[in-house]
Amino acid sequence: MPHAPAGSGPRRRAVLAAALAPLAGAGCAAEEKPSHPAPGAPAVARDALVMVIRHAEKPYAGATGEDEEGNEDPGFLAGRGWRRAEELPRLFQQARGPVLPRPAAVFAAGGRAGAPERCRQTVTALATALRTPVRSEFAVGAEPALARAALAAAMPVLICWEHSGIPRLVRALGAHEVLGVPASWPDRHDLVWMFTRRQGRWSFRELPQQLLPGDA
Repeated sequence: MPHAPAGSGPRRRAVLAAALAPLAGAGCAAEEKPSHPAPGAPAVARDALVMVIRHAEKPYAGATGEDEEGNEDPGFLAGRGWRRAEELPRLFQQARGPVLPRPAAVFAAGGRAGAPERCRQTVTALATALRTPVRSEFAVGAEPALARAALAAAMPVLICWEHSGIPRLVRALGAHEVLGVPASWPDRHDLVWMFTRRQGRWSFRELPQQLLPGDA
């Protein structure tokens, strides 16, 4: 009767069992473990898209603005400002193309009448169309706290702010050294500043609203 070749049959199974015994005893130690960043390695900031606008037009010196019911008040928007606020939802419609995505979160300056009230009035119609609340818990001057909340919010984010505080907001976002970012907001109400962060690096675009006759 021919002999079984070496390394086969019961003898081979015994050898394999002896070799695998340490692995079986180790249980999951033989499984591939998920990799984790090395301790102390810098975390890459999450991607972000933050759009910044100035509140819509305010009354000229000596003129009077009005509230939603037509009551006169110098701290509210001018007539042209109300028209811009009413048209603002159109800026984010898909028919205008993918350049300006629909905001998932809307922030406006909080505080007393004047610029904060005009910021809230500017985005009220848009927030209603988006079915999202206007977050106005941050006053002008609290730009670092606003930036932290905006970067933690669902993206994209839209912020309507008072023009003198926008450079502080840009600095708080960490985007003030990006090529092309102006040092101050120009004397215009028809612009959108768009800041995009990918893999920890910011980029910047300035876009026209083109909502009303006379917009550039």
